[in-house]
Amino acid sequence: MSDSMTCPQCGCEHVYQDGPLWICPECAHEWSGEASGEAGEGVRVIRDANGNELDDGDTVTVIKDLKIKGSSQVVKGGTKVKGIRLVDGTDGHDIACKIPGFGAMNLKSEFVKKS
Repeated sequence: MSDSMTCPQCGCEHVYQDGPLWICPECAHEWSGEASGEAGEGVRVIRDANGNELDDGDTVTVIKDLKIKGSSQVVKGGTKVKGIRLVDGTDGHDIACKIPGFGAMNLKSEFVKKS
C-alpha cells in the first residue's frame, strides 16, 4: 500500500507513515490511511458504540462511567453531550465537545451513543 500511496493534497509520491497517520514531506499534509483509500479526501465515517454514523452537531449520550485523566472526577454514564465536533484524533479521541460541569474535552466514539 505504501508504494502506491500519494499525497491527496499535492500528489507527492514521497509520503511516509508515522503511526496511524501518513505525512507528506513536501506540503506537510497529514491524513489517516483509511480515509485516503478511495481518493475520497475528507471522507471519514465515525460511528458510535451501536454503529450509528455521527456528524458534527449531533447530541450523544455517554454509555459508561469515564474517569478523567489527571483528576478524581468521573463523567457518569447517561450524561448528554450536545453539539459534538468530529476531529482527527491520533490517539482514538475523535469527538471534541463541552461536557456540562466538566468543560471542554475529547471523547472516544466507542463510549457514546447517538441520541
